[in-house]
Amino acid sequence: MRQGRFRSRRRGVHLPRMAQLRRVGGGLAVLALVVALAGLAAVLLAGPGSRMGWWSFRTGLTVVLAWAAYGGIAALVLGLIALVLGGRRAVAALAIVAALGACLPPLLFRRTAQSVPPIHDISTDTDNPPAFVAVVERRQGASNPIEYGGPDVAAKQHQAYPDVRPVTLSDPPARAFERALAAARAQGWEIVAAVPAEGRIEATDTTRFFGFKDDIVIRVKAEGAGSRVDVRSLSRVGKSDVGKNASRIRAYLSALGS
Repeated sequence: MRQGRFRSRRRGVHLPRMAQLRRVGGGLAVLALVVALAGLAAVLLAGPGSRMGWWSFRTGLTVVLAWAAYGGIAALVLGLIALVLGGRRAVAALAIVAALGACLPPLLFRRTAQSVPPIHDISTDTDNPPAFVAVVERRQGASNPIEYGGPDVAAKQHQAYPDVRPVTLSDPPARAFERALAAARAQGWEIVAAVPAEGRIEATDTTRFFGFKDDIVIRVKAEGAGSRVDVRSLSRVGKSDVGKNASRIRAYLSALGS
């Protein structure tokens, strides 16, 4: 009899406490979901907001994405606590998924930015980089100059991207030029100029998310019985291209050589 009364008292104390914890967990789950969705919205709007003029690209990169990461991390912590406490666990799980979507892209972007040198002009020929002609007028107001940065930029490029080198084709220059032009069009670039007599192709590529405009110049010239193709890719804005120009050149040369 005593044992039964003891169990009743114990159960009477224990159940309200568990219910209270579940209520707290449910409230944290809802809060986590709200914060996570706000962070996810910030990630999705960082680039389009810059393109539409709501804020500068620097604000989008350094402020909007940063707060998205902070919000995502906070929501992740709140969601995990909510799962432990119980109550609205489905909401807590959804909050955790949304929180990962909010914090992972900015964190991965920052990791990539820190792993590459702060340069924005990449060329397969750093001793005599292909020169821009037709796009010069389009770059009026761009923060990055058209002139190549010299030995310092070259040294940083060679250390970070040793595989960015010219391609030699067995085709004579005229045929190689047509191949180079077709490959440039296949990349989806806007062709600004194509001058077969000079072996020069100029184009502009617009990035999908932030809408950055980067300019490309391709030089085709005779080398031995074939042709040598050099490529230079230059960002209009931003101290660092986060590796985009190098990856663009790699993709183009890979398509050209295939």
